[in-house]
Amino acid sequence: MNLLIIRLIIFAVLFWAGLKLYRMYREWKLEQDAPRRVEDAKMVRCAYCRVHLPEQDAVRRDQLWFCSSDHHARFLEEQTPPS
Repeated sequence: MNLLIIRLIIFAVLFWAGLKLYRMYREWKLEQDAPRRVEDAKMVRCAYCRVHLPEQDAVRRDQLWFCSSDHHARFLEEQTPPS
């Protein structure tokens, strides 16, 4: 009878530890899958494609904002009249 009680206690402790580990894993997984917010970032608009993006990711040229240097080059090509 004593051996049965000891086995039951060991099983209960292992079940509790497994449940605790599962809950910790689930919380960690939710934190990893949560969308990342750009906090307190100023948003600017690309002068070429009109897409909004954080200022830290944008390229600034001639007081205008662009999402890439490629869009800056295209913007300049459209602005200069053909010779």
